[in-house]
Amino acid sequence: MNEGATSPQQPETLFEKVWNGHVVKPQSADNPAVLYIDLHLIHEVTSPQAFDVLRRRGLRLRRPDKCLATMDHSTPSLPTSPSGRIPFVDALAEAQVAKLVENCREFGVQLFDLSSSRNGIVHVIGPELGATQPGKTIVCGDSHTSTHGAFGALAFGIGTSEVGHVMATQCLLQYKPNTYAVNVQGRLAPGVTAKDLILGLIGKIGIGGGTGHVFEYRGEAIEALGMDERMTVCNMSIEAGARAGMIAPDETTYAYLAGREMAPSGADWDAALACWRALPTDPGATFDAEVDLDAASLEPMITYGTHPGMTMPIRAHVPNPNGSPSEHKALQYMGLEPGQQLLGHKVDVVFIGSCTNSRIQDLRQAATVFKDRKVASGMRALIVPGSKEVKVQAEAEGLDRIFREAGAEWREPSCSMCIAMNGDQLSPGEYAVSTSNRNFEGRQGKGSRTFLASPLTAAATAVRGVITDARELGGV
Repeated sequence: MNEGATSPQQPETLFEKVWNGHVVKPQSADNPAVLYIDLHLIHEVTSPQAFDVLRRRGLRLRRPDKCLATMDHSTPSLPTSPSGRIPFVDALAEAQVAKLVENCREFGVQLFDLSSSRNGIVHVIGPELGATQPGKTIVCGDSHTSTHGAFGALAFGIGTSEVGHVMATQCLLQYKPNTYAVNVQGRLAPGVTAKDLILGLIGKIGIGGGTGHVFEYRGEAIEALGMDERMTVCNMSIEAGARAGMIAPDETTYAYLAGREMAPSGADWDAALACWRALPTDPGATFDAEVDLDAASLEPMITYGTHPGMTMPIRAHVPNPNGSPSEHKALQYMGLEPGQQLLGHKVDVVFIGSCTNSRIQDLRQAATVFKDRKVASGMRALIVPGSKEVKVQAEAEGLDRIFREAGAEWREPSCSMCIAMNGDQLSPGEYAVSTSNRNFEGRQGKGSRTFLASPLTAAATAVRGVITDARELGGV
């Protein structure tokens, strides 16, 4: 090489570009990197202890302008009474919400409370506001912060002590994860959704398959997804063990963000767009791991056990545990037998909602099934929009009327039955088909038994009263 010549820049992945652009202090043999955080999302469950730490140590928020707060986990999905009473499930839930109001007021955090037209699930309102943007680092004291990776952001959940660290420093100690390309070729068939895609991936690589890595979802099938669908895919990256999931920003991303309240505008938009267009993975960049998935071969998926990796095509049969004590225990808990087909299995409750599947596209999918049909006798169906904005849009499109005429319950925005700490839960032994993200023992109430599936499968199950392949009903 000639003296003074420089070597060409090493091709980088999307993740590496975002990570490298936020390192305050590099990782060493003995210490993690110090990573700058662009956006800290806060809710009522994991923030009180962190605010108390700041208070005890006499600290203020390092960057209150980089924080946004909402209330969602403990908030009821039942409407406020005419007298103004909010029907909290218990005093603890009410206290958590009141404490968040107090903390945000004291520390200067913008809060979208229950009276706000922008209130909703934290991972729904961030994108709606335009606060979620390509190239950002985003954290929240919630596992499913990976949702925001759909925009080309590096987004992940953090623990309560880390919440306090970000509040005090706007930085976070992190070891650099490895990279993992998830190549999804082909197109999804009619009746097969983004939820089926991510369940298919988790079923293929297992709940620990992505441990220590950040997924980058790539390929024709991913590029064909709308933003709501991309968020569903990235949302459940954590269920495969990944630290985060990312999708490179493209014209679909920019069209979604344009004109949103917290998105750049004017000359700032042009400058941001130029930066965002440079984010996709460079040609020649390599990943530490890769997996290929054929979208065209995917079927509607449903879980049969007590974690999202215990998943199968809806027309398949429950597999044999093959000597696995944990899988045997899971089948016992679920009341299932190896070789059993889930089609036709009686279900008590259907839940359509959560940060995985509560956006307008999810509700539109469900409405195609509910239209001109009725919820089966003895079945409950809860439809819980992810935000006030989603609720207003759904009502403007008449989706709420379709749900109500079918006999489903149209609720207020909330995490609702996903986590069952707000009054929405199953009774012991009851079965639910749920569009949420976790089917752990007791996740939806003590003794609850959960089948995870798409909005199409959930809606079809609601009208038949038993687990149903929505393709049997036509029109999907």
